[in-house]
Amino acid sequence: MSSFRNGFSGLAVPLQSPRLAAMSLAIASMFVNMAADAEDSKSAYAGAVKDVMVTTGNRGQALTVTDSPVPIDVVSGEKLMQSGKTNLSEILSDLLPSFNLAAVPGQDASAIVRPASLRGLNADQVLILVNGKRRHNSAVLNVASRLNNGSAPVDLDLIPLSLIDHIEVLRDGAAAQYGSDAIAGVINIILKSSIEGGNATTTTGQNYGGDGELLQQTLGWSRELGSGGFLDIGLDARYKNRSVNVDKATGAFYFPLGGGSPDPRESTVDRQVLFLGGNPQSKSVSLGYNAELPISSNLKLYSFSTWASRDSNSGFNFRRPNSVNAVLSIYPDGYAPKFRIKENDFQVAVGGKGKLADWNFDLSSTYGRNDSAFYLSGSANASIGPSTKTNFYNGSLIFDQVTTNLDLTRAFAVGMAKPMQVSYGLEHRYERYTVKAGEPDSYINGGYVIPSGPLAGKQPSPGSQGFSGFRAEEAGAASRSNVSAYVDLGLEPLPNWSVGLAGRAERYTDVGDTVSGKLTTRYELSPGFALRGAISNGFRAPSLAQGLYASSTTTFIGGQAVDFKVLPVASAAAKALGAEALKPEKSKNFSLGLSFVPTRDVQITVDTYQIDITDRIVQTGILRGTAVSAILAANGLNPNQGGQYFTNAVDTRTRGLDIVADYIQDLKSYGVVRWNGGFSWNKTDITRIKDNPAALTSLGAGYELFDRGRRGDLTVATPQTKLITGADWLIGKFDINAHLSRFGSYTEVSSSQANDRTYSAKWITDLDIAYALTKSFTVAVGAKNLFDVYPDKIGVVSENGAGAYGTLSPFGMNGGFYYARASLNF
Repeated sequence: MSSFRNGFSGLAVPLQSPRLAAMSLAIASMFVNMAADAEDSKSAYAGAVKDVMVTTGNRGQALTVTDSPVPIDVVSGEKLMQSGKTNLSEILSDLLPSFNLAAVPGQDASAIVRPASLRGLNADQVLILVNGKRRHNSAVLNVASRLNNGSAPVDLDLIPLSLIDHIEVLRDGAAAQYGSDAIAGVINIILKSSIEGGNATTTTGQNYGGDGELLQQTLGWSRELGSGGFLDIGLDARYKNRSVNVDKATGAFYFPLGGGSPDPRESTVDRQVLFLGGNPQSKSVSLGYNAELPISSNLKLYSFSTWASRDSNSGFNFRRPNSVNAVLSIYPDGYAPKFRIKENDFQVAVGGKGKLADWNFDLSSTYGRNDSAFYLSGSANASIGPSTKTNFYNGSLIFDQVTTNLDLTRAFAVGMAKPMQVSYGLEHRYERYTVKAGEPDSYINGGYVIPSGPLAGKQPSPGSQGFSGFRAEEAGAASRSNVSAYVDLGLEPLPNWSVGLAGRAERYTDVGDTVSGKLTTRYELSPGFALRGAISNGFRAPSLAQGLYASSTTTFIGGQAVDFKVLPVASAAAKALGAEALKPEKSKNFSLGLSFVPTRDVQITVDTYQIDITDRIVQTGILRGTAVSAILAANGLNPNQGGQYFTNAVDTRTRGLDIVADYIQDLKSYGVVRWNGGFSWNKTDITRIKDNPAALTSLGAGYELFDRGRRGDLTVATPQTKLITGADWLIGKFDINAHLSRFGSYTEVSSSQANDRTYSAKWITDLDIAYALTKSFTVAVGAKNLFDVYPDKIGVVSENGAGAYGTLSPFGMNGGFYYARASLNF
């Protein structure tokens, strides 16, 4: 750590959390005596609440947040850079009460491509747009995660922060407007469109405990393009070291000596470093641009693109030397494989927009690709025996998507309070999912039998330990096309009453046709006070990955390691366990709310909602036992593991309440404070569980399609309440951000009720203090989780020492994090 600190000695404060906290409080106490530049502080927030304009969910015209008939949150680019965190998904979780992200949602790929949820639904039930255009999903499928299980979400963290102008989060079903995936809502990332200037920001920090070191550099540059156009470029480079959160491991590591006496090595082995559980190490670079070039008064050409490369490493479970999968000649003291994902992600959009015969048009095509390659080091294929390799290439996953849109909009005078907005359009989308096989040694069964010792005659599990490679027979590709048409009407029959109608028809080459509709309305009862509501139906087509993906990995159930195999839905083994072809999820959304803007500086919105989903796609529990082993063996698979597959197993009902408030307070000579607060209550219930399929029932008693643990993960594993309060105080050259979050209680449900754990609610405090040394150069210090709060230490500790704090904390298990930041505008 010394070299890390010394390399930035001119920028960072001493990285010692108690000193930082004391210094921050001392600095804050001096600000009450400052009055210089107070007028500049006031002007920075002038009209900040009422005049925010959004386009998401409103084709043909921009509306303010409070004029929108459905709830929308807006997060500015400046707020993103002030967070103290450097991953977009983590920042949104800090700032939005209805957006949640587990600190470590699962093992292997799930700890790297982290899925988030909106309004309590899965990450793949939220549509992500960039400049209003659909973003491609990650190729990585989260099969080892307990939260957002089975999703292949868009990876928000691969979009450069330095290129983002602001983000609009639509909290309502919008499948009728935008298509599949928009069940919970839409996140629209709007890129910068400046014509001059630039910025550079350096951030460095670490956890209070001394690990998790961070270094991030961002660069932004803007220039005018042609006459009235723009070119904006953003670059982010980030290094984040691993965070380790394990306790002493339990149980004997070594074989006992003759007569049962303990092996003397038991007293010397360091059981905390053998397994590096926690957040992974990651190195990433992301680059992007946003450009627009006017050709004439009626035509503009535009393009935007992002490219990212990320190299991530995480630790797998420890393999003890007294286990069947040990290779004692290579690892006499056991081994913990290291899992690595190398990702390349790319998106480019080109298009033109303008006016033709009184119609505003937008024609575009977008291509996106995510390529993720998997590697293991420090591992072994124990079934090969002492001649096994220790480093493996385990295969690759690739997702390609091409989307072409034509959107038309126009206003018609029809005798109402305002002209009727008419929008319609067409979309074609092509998707392809590819699985590339790993090297043979990563998955073959070498047939080795342990020749002697306590485990003589045993056969180790085939494949590289930790994550078995994608087998040659599992490699392949699946593709599909989708054609859709929509119409969207915006009416204002009376000056204080607006109505929106939308309809969309889609045809998929693999899952057939679907039709969605939406009705919205807003009625202003008095100036600044309005009621609003919406009713809609939607859908989500099963992802190609959910039908094709196959992998073998390890998870922990009740503190014990369990090997399992994800089976492709159409495979013979899955069918023998009851798998059937996947159907689209279907949803019905209802929302009712109000907006209250009594003055220019005050805004309050309250919204309730209900989301019913039928045929929800989930993974079965891990099916284990003699009958399952026989089926796996009959299909050439490892019988010493469980099996699971994707299925339309449940119907759910999600109900919730969102409250958001914003207030700008003028403190005269003491500057201006922007107060903000948000509260989210959310509850999901299972209203129906599909009966066991006949094939599964025929295997005998004890097999359950969707088991107790899976039900708990879906209903009680995330906090039902989340409260966020904050104050941004501008006074002179200081900008002080204080942020307080309360995460409600949640329960980690196990297969056995004795191992259930309920974690109490926690308050998390964040503080950021920035000082403008000049008009263009600002320095800041801050802390996330200032008071070093941890989850309750009541978890079921695994044999590797992990799990003392549970696995599903919404705010992390690494305690406090402190940082320093320097920003230059030019």
